[in-house]
Amino acid sequence: MRVALLEQERDLDRDQDHVALAEIELCGELMIAASAAVEERLSAARIDEVLKVERPAQHRPERVSGS
Repeated sequence: MRVALLEQERDLDRDQDHVALAEIELCGELMIAASAAVEERLSAARIDEVLKVERPAQHRPERVSGS
């Protein structure tokens, strides 16, 4: 039984490592996009694009036309 618990802990640690590495990679992608951006802040749409996510239509911010 102890061996099974150790294997479960090892699997959990490995899963957490994968999650942490994915988060670090996404943060890096955001930093690269932010440093390359002309505007001061990344828009929600640009962040979604960098992170490769799509919001449901009811949660998308409306675009405000600039002058």
